[in-house]
Amino acid sequence: MDADLVVVGGGLAGLVVATEVAQRGKRVLLLEQEPYLGGQAFWSFGGLFLVDSPEQRRLGIRDSVELAFQDWMGAAGYDREEDAWGRRFAEAYLEFAAGEKRAWLASLGVRFFPVVGWAERGGGLATGHGNSVRLGDPAVPAEHRL
Repeated sequence: MDADLVVVGGGLAGLVVATEVAQRGKRVLLLEQEPYLGGQAFWSFGGLFLVDSPEQRRLGIRDSVELAFQDWMGAAGYDREEDAWGRRFAEAYLEFAAGEKRAWLASLGVRFFPVVGWAERGGGLATGHGNSVRLGDPAVPAEHRL
């Protein structure tokens, strides 16, 4: 029970922290109350939130940080003063999801199967709560469909 870091929670965030610290030669103790790792990713079959990925582009899906932010705000709102940190997190995470996230995962040996899903992007609407890039959805503006 001698560790440099104790990580409580084996969800994706906890796994990332544990991996990063272990790669730096530190001893990590990861504690998880569930019989599986992955947190919410366990329930979403391991789906990852990427923005404007090569897989999306290969399938003709136009995505961007701006569209993802519109979707996030449509679902979360963040229209109150006390929502400032939530909004800042959303902005930072979307930049990560459109930037280094995919390359970082690939550097760990993760390979990507070219199937695009929309579990994290809402109810299928182009405005308000929903997903503005849903493939084949008639509510999506023509410039965002195949």
